[in-house]
Amino acid sequence: MTLLPSGMKIHVALGVTDMRKGLDGLAMLVQGTLKQDPFSGHLFLFRGRKADLLKIVFWDGTGLCLFTKRLEQSRFFWPAADEAPGSVMLTSAQLSMLIEGIDWRSPEKRWRPSVAG
Repeated sequence: MTLLPSGMKIHVALGVTDMRKGLDGLAMLVQGTLKQDPFSGHLFLFRGRKADLLKIVFWDGTGLCLFTKRLEQSRFFWPAADEAPGSVMLTSAQLSMLIEGIDWRSPEKRWRPSVAG
């Protein structure tokens, strides 16, 4: 469960991002590509090509922060780039699922047998 202040928006950047980018490069993407203010205090999420690396940029009031997570056995479920222009907004519950590697678009856990019989 993620505890976020009320009113905080969560923006998921569509498509693939070069994960070599650091704080400044990602903040420039927020301004240029997403047309948002990186110093607004909102969360901006970016995913790499292999879908196993996630970076979150946010302004805490005194400086830019960068949160990075790499999944070892799963992938981050991401909206397709043609679903919406620029970014998609998530709720804090959807963010929690995304960070855990759960498909936030259909959060039902489905059991599937590994072997028939």
